[in-house]
Amino acid sequence: MSEHISATVADGVGHVTLDRPQALNALSYEMIRTLTGVFEEWRRDPEVGLVVLDGAGERGFCAGGDIRELYGYATRGEHETAHEFFRTEYRLDAAIARYPKPVVALMDGITMGGGIGLAGHASIRIVTERSRVAMPETRIGFTPDVGGTWLLAKAPGELGVHLALNSRTMDAADAVHAGFADLLVPSDRLPHLLQALAERADPGTPSEIAMLFDETPGPSALALARDWVDACYSAPTVGEIIARLRAFADGRGDASLPEHPLDPGAPAAAAAAADELETLSPTALAVTLEAVRRSRALPRLEDALEQEFRAVTWFIEQHDLREGIRAQVIDKDRQPRWNPPQLGDVPPHLAEQVLTEQRFAPVWPTVEG
Repeated sequence: MSEHISATVADGVGHVTLDRPQALNALSYEMIRTLTGVFEEWRRDPEVGLVVLDGAGERGFCAGGDIRELYGYATRGEHETAHEFFRTEYRLDAAIARYPKPVVALMDGITMGGGIGLAGHASIRIVTERSRVAMPETRIGFTPDVGGTWLLAKAPGELGVHLALNSRTMDAADAVHAGFADLLVPSDRLPHLLQALAERADPGTPSEIAMLFDETPGPSALALARDWVDACYSAPTVGEIIARLRAFADGRGDASLPEHPLDPGAPAAAAAAADELETLSPTALAVTLEAVRRSRALPRLEDALEQEFRAVTWFIEQHDLREGIRAQVIDKDRQPRWNPPQLGDVPPHLAEQVLTEQRFAPVWPTVEG
């Protein structure tokens, strides 16, 4: 058992906790392997009727994969180890999605990247007023994975593209609206929810029990932004998305852009979104846009994970991922030097090539129908 994973069984509930609060419960390779073993053992354990998945501490459920560990693999050229990290993680994410017993995921606090891989595919996904949910990969010259493109592709309209490209952080209301969560339960009621799940009081199913603690989220800022986000992020390329954002922000758009947006602050938000996109890795943005749009046509989560694997095994060898982690996590100078530095310099068919070319052994040697 990893020192950073706590797993107990009582009253028919398997309770597994990510126990690395000093690192916001970031997932190491060892933690992922341990979690895989726990879920496999409980799959066959008749004493486990449901699983609760949460994180230690009050700051977050899981901030994602261990970026420093990934940086080490990339800089030392340990690419095959990185490949196995991703394969193991993706298989765990898919196993949670297909688990034969209910999995209740408590996304209390920061839940990003790999944390969404664990919780976002669970059968009952709970957020709190402290939840901050995001797929922030483009900020480090990377692309959403762990089934993130599958969830982003299913978000209403073009919200998933916006969330992916801009690494936008969602609160509880946004997460429910975008389809990353099912219920909002106030953090101070989580202990009562856990007690009720253990007691199995009427009503008896985990979903019905969780519903007893659900509160209606407040207004979603993401939902309010839907008019201008749909109009701008439906453009065919990242460059054209930025151009539409600029036109809308400046009030010089054509009839396709909302003249009277629902949110009075929308023009300023659009300008800020365009500003942000111009600071991010052009390569990561191009691949991410193509990945989310391709995921819309994929039939299963496993197919999205396979597509993501092709992308991440390519990125692990690229300059921009190493440089993004260096600038954001290692040196923290927040001054990444992307290569290429401009969107116009990204080869036009690079994203399609990255997402379709199988360069290494796949996650599933044969993806079953």
